[in-house]
Amino acid sequence: MVLSINTNLGAAIALQNLNLTNKRLESSQLNITTGLRINGPKDDAATYAIAQIQRADVGGFKALRTALAGGESTVNVAIEAGKAISDLLIEMKAKVVTSNQSQLDAASRTALHNDFIALRDQIATIVATAEFNGVNLIDATATNLQVLSTIDGSQINISAQKMDTTTLAVNASTLLTSAGALTALTAVNAAIISVSNQLAQFGAGAKRLDIQAEFTTKLVDILTDGIGNLVDADMAEESAKLSALQVKQQLGVQSLAIANSGSQVILRLFQ
Repeated sequence: MVLSINTNLGAAIALQNLNLTNKRLESSQLNITTGLRINGPKDDAATYAIAQIQRADVGGFKALRTALAGGESTVNVAIEAGKAISDLLIEMKAKVVTSNQSQLDAASRTALHNDFIALRDQIATIVATAEFNGVNLIDATATNLQVLSTIDGSQINISAQKMDTTTLAVNASTLLTSAGALTALTAVNAAIISVSNQLAQFGAGAKRLDIQAEFTTKLVDILTDGIGNLVDADMAEESAKLSALQVKQQLGVQSLAIANSGSQVILRLFQ
């Protein structure tokens, strides 16, 4: 073996191994810090690309879930308003039936008429305030609601159900005469049936939104879990790897020190 002070192959090899250990140690520490096995494309280009595509889909489905939640809220407001209107119509029918008694005097009939009008006005108030995020599905100018249902742009159509007093044909009803009361009874009965059918339509639409929202939530969970399977670090494995690398680092430092001390032997040749 040639002894040289210019070339120390052992020290060079020890330094290379120490640098490699330090690089792996930094990578392991990064994985533990982030919780990810793949932190960027240089770790695994193909897997990183797949994970990014899946992350984009998750972001889209989360936005979709927000849109569905907004649609559900809009329909639920309309349903609650419709239920209140249905209850008011039932009360109005009671007033109408009472006013059909032949023995009623004018004062009683007027009182019943005023109660009827008050209930009818309350319907108008409910219709005017039954909106969510500026959308009203039951007023006279209501239009259909289109709710985004897929990230590809498909939509669920919720038909508007107009429940204003004019559409329900109870806006001109009067109980001041027996003939008026009979006409009002027919109108109120038809309005009750109409609102019941409209509520059924809203119920079916709300169910569709609920099913789609539930599916979207499950899909987000599945995709998130899939991304985790692709890029998440095994913390138990990383812990074991970190411990081993720390030992290798210490040994590498010692090896480099031993290799560097070899040149000291040359001095002894000249003593």
